[in-house]
Amino acid sequence: MDFTSRAIAYCRPGFEKDLAAEFAARCAKSGVAGHSLATPDSGFVLHEFDAPLEEAQRVVSYDHLIFARQLVWVRESLEDLPEKDRLTPILAAINRVHGRFGRVWAETADTNEAKTLSSFLKRFMPHLERALHEGRRLVDRNDAPNLHLFFIDSSHVFICTSDPANASPWPMGIARLRMPREAPSRSTLKLAEAFFGLLSEDERNSSLRAGLRAVDLGAAPGGWTWQFVSRGLLVTAVDNGPMSESVRATGLVEHVRADGFVWKPSKPVEWMVCDMVEQPSRVAQLVAEWVASGRCRRSMFNLKLPMKKRHDAIEHARNLIYKRMSVSGRDWTLRFKHLYHDREEVTGYLASIKHG
Repeated sequence: MDFTSRAIAYCRPGFEKDLAAEFAARCAKSGVAGHSLATPDSGFVLHEFDAPLEEAQRVVSYDHLIFARQLVWVRESLEDLPEKDRLTPILAAINRVHGRFGRVWAETADTNEAKTLSSFLKRFMPHLERALHEGRRLVDRNDAPNLHLFFIDSSHVFICTSDPANASPWPMGIARLRMPREAPSRSTLKLAEAFFGLLSEDERNSSLRAGLRAVDLGAAPGGWTWQFVSRGLLVTAVDNGPMSESVRATGLVEHVRADGFVWKPSKPVEWMVCDMVEQPSRVAQLVAEWVASGRCRRSMFNLKLPMKKRHDAIEHARNLIYKRMSVSGRDWTLRFKHLYHDREEVTGYLASIKHG
């Protein structure tokens, strides 16, 4: 098939089919022909658009793709790189790409096979970075395009770019977060990543302020609660199970032993979060009811997905939320992302919007 532009989206291995389905849905909606090359367990999808680059970038963005950890646009593809001098042809290809870059990243798919390239890339990248600095191709500007070298193997690389405003801020789209010593469970990293991956800086600053109130449904042992109390928010932790001592010792947590699907707050709160193991449709309806009714202003939640038809499960949950929110009389926003710390689940963010 003839094509005029290509994009590569990175994903968790095993989710290529779901990511390709998202590309297909975006293309169908826009009327632009396209085709995905999605090898199972490869950790990425290469999508070919029958459209020029500028039009393709209007069809799909990083935020559109739930299962994409990163979205980059192919500028050059090099195969059969010489073993003794990969730098020369790669620099020549980069020099055919117009403009200067804020950052340069050498990346691979997140697979065991691709990880064998790590020692090669550690040796190679200092030489490339030095050459780019000498050629004045790198600038100290946050808004300058990112340059991505996506290596399939040591002899095959895609030269790609991304817009920092329309891309993950992390190399390979992987949030490398430290496990807090006081946090009671590793699930805390999911909410930490969600705060950075699904909220803008302004949203974080306004909604994660000390003194605001949050509710954590299905809270035990307190991994998600810890993210709030570490920022000084007051949390009502709803769960019949026990909360960890490190969380209770903060003095910012009220533990209510109750069913998270039944319990309701006595007055509105800023946040409701939910990481309960339940059918995604049931969680979606619960979250929508909390935001639509004004119990909370915003919610972060996880949808545990079936092994098959993940994309369909998300769309069903999305439709349930749309149905409830459309009659709420509120303006609202809904976002989903399959985060690095998610597994067979996606994280959602639903919030009512205040104007003025």
